[in-house]
Amino acid sequence: MTQRTAPPSRTRPPVRERRPVDVRGWLGGIRLSGFMVIMLGLVVLAAFVLVPTIGRYVDQRQQIAALVAAVELSQEQVADLEAERDRWTDPAFITTQARERLYYVKPGEVVYLVDNDLPAAQVPQEETPVSEDLQETRTDWMSQLVRSVTAAGLAQTVRAPSIGVPDQAPSETPAETPATG
Repeated sequence: MTQRTAPPSRTRPPVRERRPVDVRGWLGGIRLSGFMVIMLGLVVLAAFVLVPTIGRYVDQRQQIAALVAAVELSQEQVADLEAERDRWTDPAFITTQARERLYYVKPGEVVYLVDNDLPAAQVPQEETPVSEDLQETRTDWMSQLVRSVTAAGLAQTVRAPSIGVPDQAPSETPAETPATG
């Protein structure tokens, strides 16, 4: 039998200064088998196939959530409108609305309209004083005029405030309104 001797102990090489890495030499050292190339190709193919699908899935889930919220809101609005319709079938409600909104009175009644009967919290605040400094604006006054006229023509009618808050009476109203059944 032959005698074995221990291998000589390794010593660390002295620290050398850093040299730029040769990329070509590094890439040349990588060896790929056919199996690895096929697996890498399948991973890249799966990424190309799944990423758009996952994006579409997330978009569709967001759209579904938005549509569900819209349906719930619509159902609430339908319930509110049905309740409003039920109120309008009550003759007492119709009479009350005609008296409050249209100032209808029964024959022989006298109507007194009170001006400025708003609570202090609902009185409009005083506006800030107008500045004496002139400011030049760079706008086309004609297009603003046309926009203002069209906005005024397409504006919705004013809605009465919620129940319990008195309607603001017009400034010039006759003391007595003609009777209408």
